[in-house]
Amino acid sequence: MRKAIVLAAAMAVGLTSTALAQDDITVGVSWSNFQEERWKTDEAAMREALEAGGASYISADAQSSSAKQLSDIESLIAQGADVLVLLAQDTQAIIPAVQAAADEGIPVIAYDRLIEDSRAFYLTFDNVEVGRMQARAVLEAQPEGNYVMIKGSPTDPNADFLRGGQQEVLQDAIDAGDITIVGEAYTDGWLPANAQRNMEQILTAQDNDVDAVVASNDGTAGGVVAALTAQGMEGIPVSGQDGDHAALNRIAQGTQTVSVWKDARDLGQRAGEIAIELAGGTEMSAIEGAEEWTSPAGTTLWAEFLEPVPVTADNLSVVVDAGWIDQETLCQGVTDGPAPCN
Repeated sequence: MRKAIVLAAAMAVGLTSTALAQDDITVGVSWSNFQEERWKTDEAAMREALEAGGASYISADAQSSSAKQLSDIESLIAQGADVLVLLAQDTQAIIPAVQAAADEGIPVIAYDRLIEDSRAFYLTFDNVEVGRMQARAVLEAQPEGNYVMIKGSPTDPNADFLRGGQQEVLQDAIDAGDITIVGEAYTDGWLPANAQRNMEQILTAQDNDVDAVVASNDGTAGGVVAALTAQGMEGIPVSGQDGDHAALNRIAQGTQTVSVWKDARDLGQRAGEIAIELAGGTEMSAIEGAEEWTSPAGTTLWAEFLEPVPVTADNLSVVVDAGWIDQETLCQGVTDGPAPCN
């Protein structure tokens, strides 16, 4: 009712309904945590898109707690959020929040991580393809030997999407006996320290007989590289994703093989744009780029998938040219590395 009155008043003084609808939109964002470097990049791009569209931004950091995230979302609704962007800490635990939003007629965007609910618009990169890209790069660098799989958080569906893509690429080599997976572990909370501990335990169990590691993001890759370095094994192939600055520097130094770059600026911007459309009454099916997609669990929902880019020593210049990282940061500590660090 309040919005209808404001809209009528605005039209009376000659403002367009579209401009007012955007000015009156509040977008509530629930971040699962801010431990990963990339979320700050996502947030900056999202806020820029919202400001450009005349919408306001409110947010909360769940600090890796599913319970806190539910409380945060209740608070965002109470603060007047017209649309919610949710980076889920736990894909199942967050369902009551989607229900609460639906009860208030508030649209929901499942940001980067799947929420198994058809009422949430799923916006992410093609995470199965990310897994394929990781495995391809490691397999090219090390076509035989003992492999370790360091997976993401067990509460994040992306962990299994990635693992499925990795397996697709590695299966033929496994069947041929060229590679053997000698260790595999989920990484609770995607925490680098947990990845390092898992890798240390696998190295101990295998008496350091490991030739390559498929790690599922740059944070876990950092933990893996730390464990390898402690054993004098730095330089064996290791994968990652996100294009974290530290990971790109490791590629320049030769301690990480690939980081699948998911330009968070594009994802954040797209989330802001879609949030404004949904809050303005646009149906999910009418969002440009949306496709009907069915999850592995059988949930059919509307989704948009952005395209990732694998970054290796062969194309490191692409992230500098795109303004993602400056050359000095990329090449710090590198004396004779690949372009542009040579």
